[in-house]
Amino acid sequence: MDAKSMRVPLGRLPPAPRRLGLALGLGLALLEPAAAEERRAASACRDIQTIFLPRNKPPKDPLGLLARRGFSLEDYFIGQSIGKGCSGAVYEAAAPAEPPGDGGRGPKRKEGAGGASEAQGAAEAEGWKEGFPLAIKMMWNISAGSTSEGILTTMSQELVPASGRALSGEFGAVARPRGGLCGKKWLKPHPNVIQVIRAFTSQVPLLPGATVDYPDVLPSSLSPSGIGHSRTLFLVMKNYPCTLRQFLSEGRPDPCVGALMILQLLEGVDHLVRQGVAHRDLKSDNILVEFDPAGCPGLVITDFGCCLADQRLGLKLPFPSWYVDRGGNTCLMAPEVATAVPGPGVVIDYSKADVWAVGALAYEILGPGNPFYGQGGPALDSRSYREEELPPLPAPAAPEVKELVGRLLRRNPAKRPSARVAANVLHLSLWGEAAVGRPGLPLPQLVAWLLRQSAAALMTERLGGGRGVVSGLKRGFLAGLDYEELCEAAALLCCWRGAACPAPQ
Repeated sequence: MDAKSMRVPLGRLPPAPRRLGLALGLGLALLEPAAAEERRAASACRDIQTIFLPRNKPPKDPLGLLARRGFSLEDYFIGQSIGKGCSGAVYEAAAPAEPPGDGGRGPKRKEGAGGASEAQGAAEAEGWKEGFPLAIKMMWNISAGSTSEGILTTMSQELVPASGRALSGEFGAVARPRGGLCGKKWLKPHPNVIQVIRAFTSQVPLLPGATVDYPDVLPSSLSPSGIGHSRTLFLVMKNYPCTLRQFLSEGRPDPCVGALMILQLLEGVDHLVRQGVAHRDLKSDNILVEFDPAGCPGLVITDFGCCLADQRLGLKLPFPSWYVDRGGNTCLMAPEVATAVPGPGVVIDYSKADVWAVGALAYEILGPGNPFYGQGGPALDSRSYREEELPPLPAPAAPEVKELVGRLLRRNPAKRPSARVAANVLHLSLWGEAAVGRPGLPLPQLVAWLLRQSAAALMTERLGGGRGVVSGLKRGFLAGLDYEELCEAAALLCCWRGAACPAPQ
């Protein structure tokens, strides 16, 4: 019997199968418009992303350094100390070429000036902050030896945010080794992540305050008590006005600005996670702050010395013994990292560890203080705290921001939103009230809002107003649009606001 002779008309089917066939047909007819609507929304997100992706890339050479200059310490005027940490000291510095628009205010090299010590005298004589747009970080070298190869190998994590040409001085015509240095990943530039624009090894100089601030890490030729090697790594970056800790010491920002600051940290962490990098040492000292023309603080994640950026491992680190480095700052170590017990086959997943640290930092930004430092009450321990022990955030903070911070600090990483979804929640909360209101989430309404945001961003850029923090955040949001992640964020927001919100099928 052939297939044709096996066909049975619908009217001849028994009653039950006939009803089932009719129900399935009706269900498919009802689902088709919704599915088509979702396909259009997803397509719109992809189209918007295509437009804004090239517009969201930071400049390759943000300070106009000449392509073949700046790979030697003698090329710079060294200013005063900016600060020091557990691995190095940071100094203000002037570029080897005068930055555009400087108007001659920066320090001038004296005739015959040759090294950092001579340049220091000229820099101090000028004394203008505007003349030092750069910062140079001198790493302390105790165990890396005095060869460039040994130094670069030992300190390779510091080079993860290095730009493409940052190491040209060490590798000649090669911008940087293929496949990363010592198996480490290279980060693509991002507005909320520091960019190392020059990196080189050089002899350790006697910089201002060195014999007082860090005599023990200097080479013995410079300090009798010094145990450091004579050569070390230098990193050249943009000079930022202050750290997040310094900024917050002057007072707390208003709730809207605070939400913008948390959003920037989430955007930076999302950028790291998408490239398989975990910072593992997020704290207010490792976040730098600058201000746009309107005075809005812009945040940048820096100091990658503790990061996990292994090309083979990604974000999952084997933990066979206690000798494995789990990262820095144990107070802000996510529960899944802090409670890990080593053993055969044990792996620590860092995919949501940094986002947990952002939740803890949100308390510092919004007040009353970081509960894991004991600010505002007894210190909580990430290994054992209960979620109900988290102190309430101040009343002025928006309810959805409070809810989001609570979600970021969930003990179970599976119950935390990803950095991307959390960032999308804040984007929608700050600017998408009309699209994600209490009635729910009609997809055409959401797409219409995205198109309006896109048109406004393009117009702002066309009129030359796209340099502010808010404009940059909106541009980055549109460049990273993903339909499913956006719908997940909108569903969370609607749920917190008490509205029924359908998720994508």
